[in-house]
Amino acid sequence: MKKPLYDDEYKKKTVQYVKESGKAVAEVARELKIKDNTLYGWMKKFGSEPEIVQNQVFKSENHQLRELQKQIRELQEENEILKKAMHFFAKDRR
Repeated sequence: MKKPLYDDEYKKKTVQYVKESGKAVAEVARELKIKDNTLYGWMKKFGSEPEIVQNQVFKSENHQLRELQKQIRELQEENEILKKAMHFFAKDRR
């Protein structure tokens, strides 16, 4: 059985739906008849895009705080990776 292909626009809209609805990822995956892991992958890939984040509904201030702290950690990790890559390539040029 061939798995269906979804374009990035559909994936982003689905991620936005999850964030706006406040529903669990597994629940939305069941509604749309896609695998949980597939939707979790889309959440990881598209979940931090600005247009999706700004429309996110939070269940509480604590939930919002946790989400923002998670985003900060992810951005800090990405920054560290970029710094290491920059140093690696700078050393290579000498």
